[in-house]
Amino acid sequence: MHGLTGLVAQTVFKHYFAVLSILLLAWLARNRYYHGLNKYPGPVMASLTDWWRFMDVWRRRPEVTQMKLHEQYGDVVRLGPNTLSFADPGVLKRIYGLNKGFVKSDFYVVQQSVVKGRSLPSLFSTVDNDFHQQFRRCVNAAFSMSALVQYEPFVDNTTKLFLDRTHELFVGNPQGCDLTRWLQFYAFDVIGEITYSKRHGFLEKNEDIDGIIAYLSGLFNYVAPIGQIPILDKLFLKNPLYLTLSSWGLLDATFPVAKFARARMAERLPTSTFSSSSSSTSPTSTITANLQTTSLSTSAEKANPPPTLDLLAKFLSARDTHPDFMSDTLVQTMAVSMAFAGSETTAISLASVIYHLLRNPAAYRRLRAEIDDAALNGNDQGGLFSDYETGLVTWRESQQLVYLDAVIKEAFRMHPAAGLPLERVVPPQGVEMPPSTTTKAGPSAKEKKREKLFIPGGTIIGCSAWVIHRNKQVFGEDADVFRPERWLINDRHETAEDTKKEEARIREMTGTMLHFGMGSRTCIGKNISLMEIYKLVPSLLRRFDIEFQDPEKDWKICNSWFVKQSDFWVRFTPRKILKPQSQAKAGL
Repeated sequence: MHGLTGLVAQTVFKHYFAVLSILLLAWLARNRYYHGLNKYPGPVMASLTDWWRFMDVWRRRPEVTQMKLHEQYGDVVRLGPNTLSFADPGVLKRIYGLNKGFVKSDFYVVQQSVVKGRSLPSLFSTVDNDFHQQFRRCVNAAFSMSALVQYEPFVDNTTKLFLDRTHELFVGNPQGCDLTRWLQFYAFDVIGEITYSKRHGFLEKNEDIDGIIAYLSGLFNYVAPIGQIPILDKLFLKNPLYLTLSSWGLLDATFPVAKFARARMAERLPTSTFSSSSSSTSPTSTITANLQTTSLSTSAEKANPPPTLDLLAKFLSARDTHPDFMSDTLVQTMAVSMAFAGSETTAISLASVIYHLLRNPAAYRRLRAEIDDAALNGNDQGGLFSDYETGLVTWRESQQLVYLDAVIKEAFRMHPAAGLPLERVVPPQGVEMPPSTTTKAGPSAKEKKREKLFIPGGTIIGCSAWVIHRNKQVFGEDADVFRPERWLINDRHETAEDTKKEEARIREMTGTMLHFGMGSRTCIGKNISLMEIYKLVPSLLRRFDIEFQDPEKDWKICNSWFVKQSDFWVRFTPRKILKPQSQAKAGL
């Protein structure tokens, strides 16, 4: 036997190149025909290796690639040996609906923060549905629509500062304003105030505090391509040796975002208390007690608590209410998560609203006219708005601006923040997908609906908001065009039946939107983000006229999971805040 083993080893060594070639071909063939996915169309290289997907994402515009592929091949496109992308809105509820058995893929594990050598799953990045359900149940109340009224004063403080600083820094400034950067400063400071009752100082200093925004950009540049081959993360940021040395205190592998959140928490709470508990995984009552001492120090205050409580207070309260689950570490994880994605997605959406308005002057004029009319004639008592000094618009007031709502929804549709498919893993038993609701069947000139499909368990599937939001059967033949009017009921309809059809059309569009995710994993901060956007846009347009610094120059796009804009330069010209005639006559 020794002689036979030696002969085999000698032969392999002698013909190593041929052996390696055969093994490589076998591996590629296995990938090509894995799970029978070879029946789905797509780039040949994508069916052979995930490196095709890696390189496409590395080039920073994968959403463009995926839109073109679905236009060429139809509803289902194979993006990897074990990965399918769907363009049919009819599968959204099947993939992202409640209790369907799908879990997030390892793409999300790559995004988990690292503290003291340990990877911390968050509400967003965990792939454990049971953990997610329990975690969300603990903190869900802090993000409800009813909680918005408690956070609005925090948003007001930062918005007023943003409007004043915009006037100070950029009115008459020949260099103009880098709006995407400025809006991210705003979004980050709002999150800071809502979470800790304290801004971080981005707007006051007009600079990237602690380099945190630059770090986030670099992190997303890493996450997007590495997430296509998650095993690579074990070689880099989550290298076991590196994490072990970190856990021993020999290296510091804590993400700067986690350091940032921990520093803000330390400012709020006694340093000794927080530092002793921040690395603990078991709950204690010390932090909550200190929070109560700080915020509700007297019995009178306890009987009449402040009208607003920030998110940190609510996270700590949730930990005190659910000590069997909510540890100090999870409190910190929630704080990290707020900084991690909250500023990016809100700033991207705000920039999309302003950009598309400037590129569509008719829409800009119509929205400004709606805001001006509301200021002058908003209700029976006079103007709609309560603030005629700073121009601030309340959340309740913004909900009465119909065209504003249409503009924001259309901006969400045209430029969703997430730029990659929202990946899910098919449950072990596999899943049968419903027939196509579209008529696109691929490159063939003949159009026909897709038959039911059976997808084997373990397959990674998902939908990209950039693809779904361009569906012409849902959004119209002009789905590639920014047209807010598609969200409005046409007043020219003469019958109630026509109106019902219009309402059904708008409900279908609303139910297809994927910019905040869908189902149980919908972005938990959705309501906070909406409040920021619906308040800032009309407030900004009451105070300023906005125009491109150079109308011939387009912005730049970088899709690193979040589709971030840059090189978007504008000029601000102050406007007189319009007042109702009753106030104007009274000299108010």
